[in-house]
Order: sequence, then structure tokens, then C-alpha cells
Amino acid sequence: MKKVMDSMAESSNSLSILIADDDAHQRLLLQMLLEKAGYNLFLAKDGEEALEIYEANPSIRLVITDLEMPKMDGFELVSSIRQQQLRYTYIIVLTSIGDKTSLISALSKGADDFLIKPAMEEELQLRIENGMRLLRQQSQDELILALAKLSEYRSDETGFHLERVQFYTHLLAMDLADNCPELKITHTIAEEIAKVSPLHDIGKVAIPDSILHKPGKLTTDEFETMKSHAMIGGSILEEIFLKTKSPYLQIAFELTAYHHEKYNGTGYPSQLVGEKIPVAARIMALADVYDALTSKRCYKKSFTHEAAKEIILEERGKHFDPKIVDSFLRQENEWNSIRNRYQD
Repeated sequence: MKKVMDSMAESSNSLSILIADDDAHQRLLLQMLLEKAGYNLFLAKDGEEALEIYEANPSIRLVITDLEMPKMDGFELVSSIRQQQLRYTYIIVLTSIGDKTSLISALSKGADDFLIKPAMEEELQLRIENGMRLLRQQSQDELILALAKLSEYRSDETGFHLERVQFYTHLLAMDLADNCPELKITHTIAEEIAKVSPLHDIGKVAIPDSILHKPGKLTTDEFETMKSHAMIGGSILEEIFLKTKSPYLQIAFELTAYHHEKYNGTGYPSQLVGEKIPVAARIMALADVYDALTSKRCYKKSFTHEAAKEIILEERGKHFDPKIVDSFLRQENEWNSIRNRYQD
């Protein structure tokens, strides 16, 4: 028992939990277990009170609720929380052994997990740890989007640029996972490449506005400054990666630092050649160039899909990995559909 509670205390990180139950004894049992583990608790005796507490306290990220309660039952509470979409909240419902109908109904309304009454210490720990893993993942995704938006606000690549490149990288990575096993891209890796793709230009936060927004051609010195954004962004993510050792962040670092490398070795910042360039960066390179070509900028008009395709074919084996160009050709209709659907 002590090991269980110690483990819960170590992982709590001051997580705020809302307990909703009209049974005072069950509510007290959960309160005792969770307070010992170091969680911040909010208590409600019915769904209506629980919803008021939830709306007034944005720190609440996990809800444990009974299903049968007065005023507002647990089913309605789950639905109300999901409809608001204020923030993602992990919801665990309390259910009786054998009550599969109620459990299925609660899950269909948006509950994430369930707990059999009366709550057991070990099971309670596992359910909460599952919730915390999901919430940590969501927080990481939110951080990625926030960082990406930070760079977007300062550059001329506005509108749906980040959304488009995320779609493009997802199409490429998933296709390569299915058709090029030698690249060793799994579907999971493909999803991660797409997820971190909005970070590719995070280093632009360090580039002066006079260069970022210059309508004409950059001078040699200005272009050298602009080129530094790749390593600046890469350095930011590499530092985080070295502390966390997360493969997810390693992909983000590689994609950000090397997406301006060219397959023939004439790119920057390291003049890497061919497969020495990380595959995520090779994927990002084509997605980024296609979007740049087909989007309007302060210094140029947008190209048509066919014109952009011709340029990409000309750069096959020079700027772009031939396998990735072939992947683009296999699905070019989808690319054109995304370009049309998400126009700025």
C-alpha cells in the first residue's frame, strides 16, 4: 500500500482532480486516497455542482464521476464537458460490476476510462497514470502548435501554411511507409513527422523583420542571416531533445535543422548529401517548397499546381530525394485538393 501511494505522489505533479459523487462514503474514500497522493481535489455531490466547479477552475484536467446522481447525472456531465471544449479533460466514470450498458453509454458520450466501485488503490493509480500520459501528450502537442504559431506570426507565411505542410508531410510519410520499407518509416514515425512539421521554421523568431518582410531580393549578407534560421531552430529543439531523449523531439530537431539541405549536397546549413540528410528533413523539403511555390508571397505570385510539379520534377535527384518525388507523383491529386481547399 505504501509503495502504491508513494508512486502516486511522485507522479501527481499537482494535478487537479474533480470528484463528482452523491455517495458521501465513496466520495470520502476517493478523497482520502488522492489527498495522500498529493493531488489537488475539488468535490461535488451532484453533476450540476460538478459542472459549475469545472467551469470555474481551468486547472481541473481530470474528472472522476459517478453515473447515477441527482440534478444532473454523470452521463449529462460527461456530455456537457465534451461539448464545451474548453480544454481536454480526462474523464473516468465510476460503475458497478456487470453494468455494461451504462458503461458503454458513458464511453459513447466521451468518457475516457472507468473504475469499478468500490475503488481499489492499485486500479485507481493505473487509471490516473493513463490519464496523465494522455494529458502530457496533449500538452506537448499544444506546445508544438504554440511554438509554430510564434514563428508564423513573424513571417510572411500566414493563413493555412502550417496546416497545408502538415497535410503534405503526412501524405508523403504515410506513402513512404507503405511503399519504401528500406527507409524504415513506420506509420507511427510518419504520424510524428507530420505532427512536428509545423516547427520547421521556428528559428525565424530570431531573424530581423527587415529581412523577413523584405519585398525584394535579399542581399548576400541578408540571405546568410536568413539561412541561419535552420540551425537556430534546430539548436532550440536539440537542447530540449538532449534533456529528454525523446525520439519525438529528435525527429523535430532533424526536420527543423536540415529541411533546407539538398539531395546533391548544395543546400544548407551542413551541405549534407543524399541519405545523409535525415529522412524527415527530406520529406519536409519537398512539402515546404511545394507550398512556397503554390502560395502568394509579398515578393511573388503563386504558381499553379502544374508549374510547381514541373519544377519539382526538374529538381529530382538535385534538390529532392527521387523516392520522395515519386511519392509526390503517386498522390499529386490529393496535394492539389489540399492546396485548393486551404487557400489563404
